[in-house]
Amino acid sequence: MPHEQSAAPDDSALTPLRRRIDDIDGQLLELISERARLAQEVGRVKHARGEPVYRPEREAQVLARLAQINAGPLPAQSIRAVWLELMSACRALEAPLSVAYLGPEGTFSEAAALAQFGSQIETQPCASIDEVFRSVEAGGAGFGVVPVENSTEGSVNRTLDLLMGSSLSICAELALPIEHCLLTQTGTLDGVTEVAAHPQALAQCQAWLSAHAPQVARVAAASNGAAAQAAAKTPTLAAIAGLGAAARYGLKPVAQAIQDDPHNRTRFQVIGRVQTQPSGADHTSLILSVPNRPGAVYDMLAPLAEHGVSMTRFESRPARTGQWEYYFYIDVAGHQLEPRIAAALEALRTRTAFFKLLGSYPVKA
Repeated sequence: MPHEQSAAPDDSALTPLRRRIDDIDGQLLELISERARLAQEVGRVKHARGEPVYRPEREAQVLARLAQINAGPLPAQSIRAVWLELMSACRALEAPLSVAYLGPEGTFSEAAALAQFGSQIETQPCASIDEVFRSVEAGGAGFGVVPVENSTEGSVNRTLDLLMGSSLSICAELALPIEHCLLTQTGTLDGVTEVAAHPQALAQCQAWLSAHAPQVARVAAASNGAAAQAAAKTPTLAAIAGLGAAARYGLKPVAQAIQDDPHNRTRFQVIGRVQTQPSGADHTSLILSVPNRPGAVYDMLAPLAEHGVSMTRFESRPARTGQWEYYFYIDVAGHQLEPRIAAALEALRTRTAFFKLLGSYPVKA
């Protein structure tokens, strides 16, 4: 029997809708091109003034405004994603932006860099957090992205120690949900004798590992990306990393979402030499120390209460003097240029033995 051809679908209802979408796409392209030309003009003005191309507070304001006026049906998260890439592409027309992060490719630090800057950047994976700082300090990268705190395991102490001695400022902050996966070459634990990950990731998954892979030895790696890279070459090695690393290195998940806390999140900070202006949703970070005497910490914090400043983070780190002295890492809500914040900071300067302002910056939830 001759092959019977199926009847062509009736597109009478879809054709006018598709034509309308094509018309709108053309209009959008014209508007995007106009926006890009304006971005180029902004770049020329900034260059003439000696101003940086990347202004995190301005981009934060743009995204916040669009989320506020968005009437749907796209959710605010989708609108932010679209405009982030648009701003990233327009920014790249002004000047290429180099961003260092804890590598190799496939780390959550890389994901944070892309979530902050968009994909139109020159990424610079580094072997350590120290190298991220060194690259930005030496001018090899314009900005760096470093992990500062995890909701399960607390602060990343190496980042805190480097902030103490660095001339760089914190320019922006964002928090990412962290979903850890156990990855191997085969997608099983057959023949696997070790699991590698960054020490923070191993700690975040210790209950799952103890319950499901107690026989597998745990090995610390410089990063989850480095662990995934090694697992791709070693059939007896499993890695804890994200699905992005699995795709990057050809690994298969044994299990997903193995972190002990289902709401696991990590805060990342952007470091650079940009001094941001107020965005309307900012934090300010400080490092302080006081003499070791009764009531010293209470006296140190009093100016915050006196000026109505909310403290969002308070953490101590040993001063390493052998005298049981500490540095206090403090975040407050607000920007250093706001009058009440400026007054509180000035009072803190007079009451502390050590005062370092790390920067004021927009916060992205």
